[in-house]
Amino acid sequence: MSSQNFDIVVVGSGPGGYVAAIRAAQLGFKTAIVEREALGGVRINMRSIPSKAMISASHFLHRAQHDAPEMGFEIPGPIKVNMKKLFTWKESVVTKMSGGVGQLLKGNGVTIISGEASFKTNKDLVITSKEGTQSVTASKFILATGSRPIEIPGFPFDEKTILSSTGALALDSIPKKLIVIGGGYIGLEIGSYLAKLGTEVTVVEFNSSLLAGVVDSECAQVVSRRLKKNGITVLLNAKAKSQKRTGSSIEVTIDVQGKDQVLTCDKLLVTVGRRPNSDQANLKGIGLAIDEKGFVKTNPQRQTSLPHIYAIGDLVGQPMLAHKASHEGVMVAEVLKGINRVFDAKVIPAVVFTDPEIASAGMTEDEAKSKGHKNLLVSKFPFGANGRAVSMMETDGFVKMIADAETHIVLGIHIVGPEASNLISEAALAIEMAARLEDIALTIHPHPTLGETMMEAAEATLGHAIHIIQKPLISASKTTSGVHP
Repeated sequence: MSSQNFDIVVVGSGPGGYVAAIRAAQLGFKTAIVEREALGGVRINMRSIPSKAMISASHFLHRAQHDAPEMGFEIPGPIKVNMKKLFTWKESVVTKMSGGVGQLLKGNGVTIISGEASFKTNKDLVITSKEGTQSVTASKFILATGSRPIEIPGFPFDEKTILSSTGALALDSIPKKLIVIGGGYIGLEIGSYLAKLGTEVTVVEFNSSLLAGVVDSECAQVVSRRLKKNGITVLLNAKAKSQKRTGSSIEVTIDVQGKDQVLTCDKLLVTVGRRPNSDQANLKGIGLAIDEKGFVKTNPQRQTSLPHIYAIGDLVGQPMLAHKASHEGVMVAEVLKGINRVFDAKVIPAVVFTDPEIASAGMTEDEAKSKGHKNLLVSKFPFGANGRAVSMMETDGFVKMIADAETHIVLGIHIVGPEASNLISEAALAIEMAARLEDIALTIHPHPTLGETMMEAAEATLGHAIHIIQKPLISASKTTSGVHP
């Protein structure tokens, strides 16, 4: 068995791992990264990038079918979808991104090792691949092994008819009927784009609302209305009890508010959450401390119970977001160089790529009140009052701003509408820097842009909106609300 020694070995090449490896190499460490599948990890190859490619494609089709005729573009006959060609295009996007990760790693002098990693001792990794096994030792390790979909009893993944998000994003034909178990962001993103491609979609959600506890409830309501408009059936307070095959179909028994219903489909997508991969790589065998939910325990520098081993990303806790993992990856590399850093982000923005998009930064109203902010300023500015949104025919939704009534410090910003994913970065910066409403309202935003809605929302929250009517103009100690004229 061959053996190599490094200063730092990163296990996992997802958005946390490859970033950590690059930064470590930039700081002068002899660095290696181990990946058992494709460079870029699950998010680039099986989740985030392929799903966003398919969402973009389906949105393009939907606009061609519904908005283009209203604009005056006459497209003769129905638009046909060549799913195999669309699948090939999606794979080309993934290949470009994965290849880019490989170039970045090599360009920064990181040694790439392909294979399955497992700790033999807490300082010795054994890497197994088709070529055989090799031993890798290091002074420090960074674990970035990610997470995987949760499987529920009675619904085992075969990735052919009962799908996880991985299987759903590998489809090369359009299902006729799809049942989605779980009304969270992954299920709604995939279900929405398949519905636009022609699939009859039913969403089964255990809670009384979609995206419960994930996004602002008013934002979720906008998406719920759009789902209905797009022909998606949503069953709330519903639980999937069992499934059985009947020829080429699946019969699924659903308990809806205490009454059983039997639904049929040809594909079943289960998206009820993800679990950390802490049961892999012999992490427990080397004595790494893991909590009751399966997350690796770390301190604010992401150091584990074994001082020379660090962990980042999905492996260490919520939120399971790529940008959080990347931030942690850079931080840990710099900590190992002796730079005084800890994970102290005030806000981690989140995006749900539904139709329309939802993006959030900071607290909801309930969260703000629970943390001692008794008096709040809350207002919304609708995209229907924004010229750019009107010209795009994307007027559903709003920007909602929450601030402390006494200090005017912005506590939370929640957006549902066009390009919410691109608008939320300003919100994250504002909250991170403890900006006041006046800081946003008095910053000149370019016109005509969607970004103006941030300035307008701040003005509305202060009680003096220009482009919506606020009646009456109430005191700053109360909530204000915008009404589109």
